[in-house]
Amino acid sequence: MQRTEFCSDATVQRYPASPTWRGRKVGAVSMTPLEQRFDALFTLARPLAARFEAAGFELYLVGGCVRDAVIGAPPKAERDIDLTTNARPEQIEAIVTPIASTVWDQGRKFGTIGCRIDGVTFEITTFRADAYEPDSRKPIVAFGDRIESDLARRDFTINAMAIRLSDHELIDPYDGRLDLLTKRLRTPLDPAISFEDDPLRMLRAARFLARFDLTPDPELIAAVERDHERLAIVSAERIRDELCELLVVPTSAPGLTFLVDTGLAQHFLPELPGLQLEQDPIHRHKDVFTHTLAVVDKTDHTDPILRLAALFHDVGKPKTRAYVNGNVSFRNHDLVGAKMTKVRMRALKFSNDEIADVVRLVELHLRVHTYDLGWTDSAVRRYARDAGPLLDRLNALIRCDCTTRNPRKAAELAARMDDLEKRIDDLRKREDLLSKRPDLDGEAVMAHLGLEPGPIVGKAMKFLTELLHGEGPLGQEEATRRLDAWWAEQNRS
Repeated sequence: MQRTEFCSDATVQRYPASPTWRGRKVGAVSMTPLEQRFDALFTLARPLAARFEAAGFELYLVGGCVRDAVIGAPPKAERDIDLTTNARPEQIEAIVTPIASTVWDQGRKFGTIGCRIDGVTFEITTFRADAYEPDSRKPIVAFGDRIESDLARRDFTINAMAIRLSDHELIDPYDGRLDLLTKRLRTPLDPAISFEDDPLRMLRAARFLARFDLTPDPELIAAVERDHERLAIVSAERIRDELCELLVVPTSAPGLTFLVDTGLAQHFLPELPGLQLEQDPIHRHKDVFTHTLAVVDKTDHTDPILRLAALFHDVGKPKTRAYVNGNVSFRNHDLVGAKMTKVRMRALKFSNDEIADVVRLVELHLRVHTYDLGWTDSAVRRYARDAGPLLDRLNALIRCDCTTRNPRKAAELAARMDDLEKRIDDLRKREDLLSKRPDLDGEAVMAHLGLEPGPIVGKAMKFLTELLHGEGPLGQEEATRRLDAWWAEQNRS
């Protein structure tokens, strides 16, 4: 059989065809990049392969690790491997326990046993077929005995490939390799059946077409457009996690567009299709949705918080659009958008910390646009103080928010941000801007004013902190003089 990275003339192929594959020394025979990728997987799984074979069970590499090895994509987790077998969960546990440093069985009811061997994490699942009750969020699990039946229940053909570890045969009954080569996204079975089994797969399609630059089959698109309301039975947590997976794909725009075009977004992120309005209908400027996609893809895809802020930064525009003297205006869309962001992220069950960070970035993303009017050192300090630990993310979001094709405008914003960041850096060096404490502490305030601990001491410290942020360090003598003046004012009132 001819060895190729993509082959459509057979559904089963051995990698490599040479019988010298197993047991040969690395470097003894020149290996292709494909062989090297699979050889690394075989080496990691070898302890398990031997034990399952001795116990009379089949064991297969399956899913993402096979797909990524075939195309040479970097795996999501280099030492995280999925396997499938005809052994039942209790048999899996008995086989792996003697050689594993850790075994966990939280997924037992779904047929999955996890273990860690020599620093490598494995999840081993019994052949199965999942399905959902029409109105249930919980899958029904039925175990099987054939790898082909297991692969049929996989979400997409590109994930429906497996390698039998006993002889290294690649099982590809649905031509997943060919689909990767021809940039095609489709389901192993009729998409209506696949999406009925697990409606989240409709949302997952967005991630895979974006990550691998695939084109969804017309039948897949039609099924999503027809059945997208079924997403309502999927929990908010699963939807949230899948959205985050999409946002950390380097180029998320195709997936986000798919969500809007098929109607999926309307069920969990209605603000996104709501952005399809022109910023300026008179001059036909780009719509807000297109702009948002561009901002998302410009941000660092390894930073989920920054990506979420980019996604939400303009959601307040539809509610605030107005016309003033023939020009479009989005007055206060930052503040309105921050409130909308909080509501949506709460509905999707994000953590309080994640919500607070994203909302703050949305709220502050327009602050810098008054900088060209001339900011004092006090204003720069206030900007850095309000951003706090989000300062670098805020600056990155502001830079990415510039999607103009006008070179002059782009250069002006870049220069403005360069100048602001330099001033912040200079102030930090001089004053330790983000962590500096007032010149007088609470003990000194109480001693100087003859106070006992209480609310008035807190007010005094707040006054001194505001002085610090507004004017920088004053020194103890000047700070004491200002405190006396403040105290006299307090006594007069």
